[in-house]
Amino acid sequence: MDALTKVLVWLAVGLPTVLFMEFWSAVLHGRVWHKALWVLHESHHAPKGKWERNDVLSITHAPIAIALILYGCLAAPGLGREVAYGIGVGMTVFGMAYIVVHDGLVHGRIPVEFLKKFRYLRNVRNAHLVHHRSGAAPYGLFSGPWAVRRMSRDAQARRAG
Repeated sequence: MDALTKVLVWLAVGLPTVLFMEFWSAVLHGRVWHKALWVLHESHHAPKGKWERNDVLSITHAPIAIALILYGCLAAPGLGREVAYGIGVGMTVFGMAYIVVHDGLVHGRIPVEFLKKFRYLRNVRNAHLVHHRSGAAPYGLFSGPWAVRRMSRDAQARRAG
């Protein structure tokens, strides 16, 4: 497989993986972290210091991504190796973006205030703060602004009808 084909496979697999991870993290957040793993996640809704028990949840996918990237680097050449690499890179890109935006922009644990100049990222921050005030949806981070908008429309429709 030539270099261009490998890159195309990585992009064809990695980009959808980034999008899937947003969906997956929203499902985990709403259906697992706010229920069965509340004992860990609760620390995020009442932070008392620089580190939270919830931080354990943030790194749960890293070993999977690392294993996929290593497989993509070390396995016998072939499509499966390139797909694994693309998935691992997509998971890593999502994880890095999540850390920068969530821990940095939203919660101030990383100095990235300059990101506030981007309207969409301000909307992401505001949607996540809605979640912290209510303890309910939106559970997704990057899809939060759309969820808040949908919830607002639904509330207006209930009031009107």
